Amino acid sequence: MKRSTVVMIALLVLLVSAPAYIAVAQNQATVVFGSWRTEDRERMDRINQVFQDKNPNIKIAFSPTKNTEYDAQLQSSMAAGTGPDVMMVRSYDGGRVLFDAGYLAVLNTLVPEIGNIPRTAVSAWSTEDGKHYGVPIIGVTHGVFYNKDTFDKYGLKEPATWSEFIALCQTLKDKGETVIAQGIKEPWSLYEVVYSGLGPNFYGGEQSRQKLIRGEMKLTDKPFVDAFAAVKQLVPFFAQGYQGLNYVDMQQLFVSGKAAMYIVGSWELGPFKDMGMDFNLGWFPPPVVKAGDKLQYCFHVDSGLGLNAKSKVKKETITYLRWTAGPEFAQLLMNELPGLYSFTPGDYTFSNPVAKRILDTAKTSDLTVRTVWEKLSAKNPTGNLSMWDALFKLCNGDYTPAQAAAYVQSQVATWYKPFQK
Repeated sequence: MKRSTVVMIALLVLLVSAPAYIAVAQNQATVVFGSWRTEDRERMDRINQVFQDKNPNIKIAFSPTKNTEYDAQLQSSMAAGTGPDVMMVRSYDGGRVLFDAGYLAVLNTLVPEIGNIPRTAVSAWSTEDGKHYGVPIIGVTHGVFYNKDTFDKYGLKEPATWSEFIALCQTLKDKGETVIAQGIKEPWSLYEVVYSGLGPNFYGGEQSRQKLIRGEMKLTDKPFVDAFAAVKQLVPFFAQGYQGLNYVDMQQLFVSGKAAMYIVGSWELGPFKDMGMDFNLGWFPPPVVKAGDKLQYCFHVDSGLGLNAKSKVKKETITYLRWTAGPEFAQLLMNELPGLYSFTPGDYTFSNPVAKRILDTAKTSDLTVRTVWEKLSAKNPTGNLSMWDALFKLCNGDYTPAQAAAYVQSQVATWYKPFQK
């Protein structure tokens, strides 16, 4: 056969088959995925590729926003009718605001797989009458990461109690080390991680948090003030110039090996690797007040996925949401993003040993969530933002622990009726 004939046949094949390829491209729906985790782009793209391979008519466009700007941008875009089709939704009050505004669809019948997820997780994205507006996908924990090489250099061991922790910090400081890679320029981490992670051992964990919600305890009660005092006790061990350090500065200070410890959430395990950490990583849970105390462990219901009630690709988005509620997504998530934990029941393996240890710790602990995340942040001034302000001023030397507690209590009491008794 002449070459010209072969070329002609090939062209004819392409011309005949072209409409089919064009049709697939034209019929492919793009589902925009909103997130507050900019650091996850490559990993989420790999996870979503597995879904796309099985659903070639659907493209998932992961579109993250900086975490400190996410909530405001999401609110404005949803109000303008330009929001993402599926988006990460804060648990409890943060997500409820979006649902009450009519931005999120009810998922009870659209995503029946939600029924397989433990009720304790589902309730964080549910109304009192049982309407579910989020698929629980991510739980996170709070503890202390440390540089094993630095600890080994001085023969140091993981502390179990608070007094051991403070003694460890003092030893590292005396050796000339930067002890804790902590800053206060972005004070959300002081509340969400430091106070909510270390504080439960002082204020009594979930039992006291529930009493706080019911108005049977106040933030000005001694157990909660003691938690503020514990945070204050750590300030001398924060990095030099901590007042000007933002979140990225803290990450880089620790990952570069310039700080011995970093009080942060389990979600950093993936970014640590991506940022080129080259030392042996260790982790220990929040130290208890005294030996023999049971660990009060903040295992926070962090993120659900919501469906934009006005999405123009609702059918395709529902297909994706149903997949995220299943075990395949759960396994991919926990391996691609170590330190993020799925609520979907299943028999999972962990490629990261630190991630496994963090989760195993939960099995022998009393679990709780962030202190004022539920109900106490439903209106302005919110408990969350009030904690930011109070802890910033505490660590900046403007408030005593008692003053910090009184500030938050008074702010929330302006609208929260159980605090007005």
